Amino acid sequence: MARQLTLSRQCSQSNRFYNAHMTQPLPSHRFCVAPMMDWTDRHCRYFLRLLSRHALLYTEMVTTGALLYGDWRRHLQHDPAELPLALQLGGSNPDELARCAVMAEESGFSEVNLNVGCPSDRVQNNRIGACLMADAALVADCVASMRAAAGLPVTVKCRIGIDAMDSDEAFFDFVDTVASAGGCRTFIVHARIALLQGLSPKENREIPPLNYPRVHRLKQRRPALDIVINGGLTDLQHCSQQLQWVDGVMLGRAAYHNPWLLAAVDQQLFDAPPTVAARQHAVAQMLPYVEDQLRHGVPLNHVTRHMLGLFHEQPGGKRFRRHLSENAHRAGAGLQVLVDALSLVGQRDRTDAAPVSA
Repeated sequence: MARQLTLSRQCSQSNRFYNAHMTQPLPSHRFCVAPMMDWTDRHCRYFLRLLSRHALLYTEMVTTGALLYGDWRRHLQHDPAELPLALQLGGSNPDELARCAVMAEESGFSEVNLNVGCPSDRVQNNRIGACLMADAALVADCVASMRAAAGLPVTVKCRIGIDAMDSDEAFFDFVDTVASAGGCRTFIVHARIALLQGLSPKENREIPPLNYPRVHRLKQRRPALDIVINGGLTDLQHCSQQLQWVDGVMLGRAAYHNPWLLAAVDQQLFDAPPTVAARQHAVAQMLPYVEDQLRHGVPLNHVTRHMLGLFHEQPGGKRFRRHLSENAHRAGAGLQVLVDALSLVGQRDRTDAAPVSA
């Protein structure tokens, strides 16, 4: 593909961009579930959608190489029930990203998100992730190419800085370049810097201190941009506090380990009726999906591993988790394993019971 799109294609894509946005509402970023490798696969997303109609869900990061030269059907597979759904891409070649954005659009995704926040050594070696914050012009070129090629919103997920680039001025300069030259209007910001040498990805989620005020100042000084804050958020009360400063919030591990948190999102953050009334109802709604996946040869634990935290801190919750953990991976495990796990909910055992006062 030539680096420069032809004028006729630019006009055609521009018209498609305009028409798409005239007929389809843009996804709301008020509450998002973060892209998480090995976690937010299609089974996880289907389950989470049963808990909230309005949360914006994200795929795991998919590299441009995986889509262009690998099993693209597997990487792009999703159920329409998962929408609104954003595809997160990892890459730094504008032409390749543009081709992948077209694939995302043709596959029915709601948004394309560029990963400029992952600090992993593995992705750095391929010029993916947080290392790209050192090259704002390239990021802008990537965003502009995707926007020109496809009619989907293109967003960027980044950090507040990397290594020595730890100041408001450096961070705002990065955002300004990507917004002005690339046309990006939505930035999802993990409120920590990334230290690219010496820390693991896990340590980069924990050791650099959170700096929410920097993200708040970005919104104050760039009010036309949509700013979504990420990092360290654990519950909806914390989210509501942050929404006084920014346009949206993104939760990751807190939502995965305690998915029932999403059941209150629609009512508390969108002023809409709750999607599901009880945890047991969510399991009941999953049963037809699980049965269908089993029919297509998907092992039971590939689906149920995302449900382990549903009864977090509830009577029988540990029994539910233990039964699935011990049985769902077994050869021939079927729907009855999940039904039996559900029957254990409400039964207190020693580990569930409250301590008795002396």
